[in-house]
Amino acid sequence: MAESPLALHEPGQPGRLPADCWVVVPAYNEASRIGPVLEDLLQVAQSVVVVDDGSRDNTAEVVAQYPVWLLRHVVNLGQGAALQTGITFALRKGASYVATFDADGQHVPRDFLTMYRVLAAGQADYVLGSRFLGRAEGIPLTRKLLLKAAVVFTWIVSGIRVTDTHNGIRMMTRRGAERINITLNRMEHASEILDQIAASGLKFVEVPVTIRYSLESLAKGQRSTAAVRMALKLFAERLSR
Repeated sequence: MAESPLALHEPGQPGRLPADCWVVVPAYNEASRIGPVLEDLLQVAQSVVVVDDGSRDNTAEVVAQYPVWLLRHVVNLGQGAALQTGITFALRKGASYVATFDADGQHVPRDFLTMYRVLAAGQADYVLGSRFLGRAEGIPLTRKLLLKAAVVFTWIVSGIRVTDTHNGIRMMTRRGAERINITLNRMEHASEILDQIAASGLKFVEVPVTIRYSLESLAKGQRSTAAVRMALKLFAERLSR
């Protein structure tokens, strides 16, 4: 993995996260979108680490133009692996808070400000974004129904009650991040994170966020059939324990 130097903005500016709040951005073949995503994110975040997960395009070259850290997987390992690489790196850099953020442009960076206020006030160790408490702009009906079904599935197998299970925008305290150890490299990692939050015994809360769907992000995103296969796999693994 390669690293690029971090250029910090001045701390204490209103409407921005502090420098000890790190944002982890996993990216795979996002050269066409990662630039605008980072431009928006850097309006809010001072410390950002992008994990290029073995992209076959010039994602790394685009990222290198911005004042963020860049880590690279030599081969594509999956979003779960990229998130764990970034979380581990942020903790080693002394992060007091660690957040995650998708590279596809669906998230709104300013939603992090609400999350940070909750954690800084000591109200929880994990803050999870929920599009169903907030807004899901342009969400197809099939995707909405699938995500609603995932909520029920997660409650049955994990015993954790949430309104949104596969949302890539979240934030945690250092204590919370130290209890996350993602071992499922692909998209199953979202369910694994919820399992580990439940097992940690630490408090979590959900906050409203906005998710913006586009034709491009829907085309690149997880297909419904793949999500069903993932759910069946997780259920089979749970029964085998």
